[in-house]
Amino acid sequence: MDLRATVRPLFSGDGDPTFLSTPDGFWRAVRTPDGPATLHVQMGAGADRGAFRIRAWGDGAEWARTSVPDLLGARDDWSGLDLSGHARLAEVRRRCSGLHLTRTGLVFSALVAAIFEQKTTGRQAHHSWRHLVVRYGSAAPGPAPHSLRVPPSAQEWSLIPAWAWHRAGVQPSQSRTVIAASRVAASVDRLAGLDAGDERVGAGLRSIPGVGVWTAAETTQRSHGDPDSVSVGDYNLAKEVGWALTGSPVDDDGMLELLEPWRGHRQRIVRLIGASGFRKPRFGPRITIQDHRVH
Repeated sequence: MDLRATVRPLFSGDGDPTFLSTPDGFWRAVRTPDGPATLHVQMGAGADRGAFRIRAWGDGAEWARTSVPDLLGARDDWSGLDLSGHARLAEVRRRCSGLHLTRTGLVFSALVAAIFEQKTTGRQAHHSWRHLVVRYGSAAPGPAPHSLRVPPSAQEWSLIPAWAWHRAGVQPSQSRTVIAASRVAASVDRLAGLDAGDERVGAGLRSIPGVGVWTAAETTQRSHGDPDSVSVGDYNLAKEVGWALTGSPVDDDGMLELLEPWRGHRQRIVRLIGASGFRKPRFGPRITIQDHRVH
């Protein structure tokens, strides 16, 4: 399997204090239902390639250990995806056969990470996440790398003062949404018990003020490994899919029309396009980074 490509959605840019990628695996600091945990996953080499060494520490260690199969895509079944009508995608799948959809089972954590990415650039979202997790998170348990931090709990997120959100470059609408989600975190995490694609998951997430279709989709892609979830409303995704599949940009409606033949697997198609190395032409306006810290 391609370990790095599979777990790529779980880390927020280079320098993410909750995730450290290594040549043979990764370290991850996570807040589980049983408490904080540090997880270390290593892939074997040579004759042991395909085997994994898994270690965990902290109150949530056992939960973290048992989550690893889903984290590495054990429930991700691509057998029903028919690419016979699209030779380029079929070739990408052949080359990227080790790519799987990760499933964390931690809905609130995935939701908070997605909220940080609302209506901003990836660079700004990663900076804000790093700033607040370093300041308000806690040291990862066990013999973890010194820089590794466990994200704040729901209560800790809700108690971060307004000036700290402001200083981290988080928009007021985003901080309000994180706080609103924190107040119902227990209910949010119970959504992990529902299957990927269950309409109640998206509906439950969208019932939180400030959580829309895009944020709910980004959340379920990580928490449930949802193979059909599409991030409608993304600044770049529709254009990327359009250029990759037709050679010209499309809007959200056009993207959904292009992906319709693969309904049930639309997120898999999006991930294949991302893994293909294809990039749309670089022209047109770029999104502006909104810096609210000077106000």
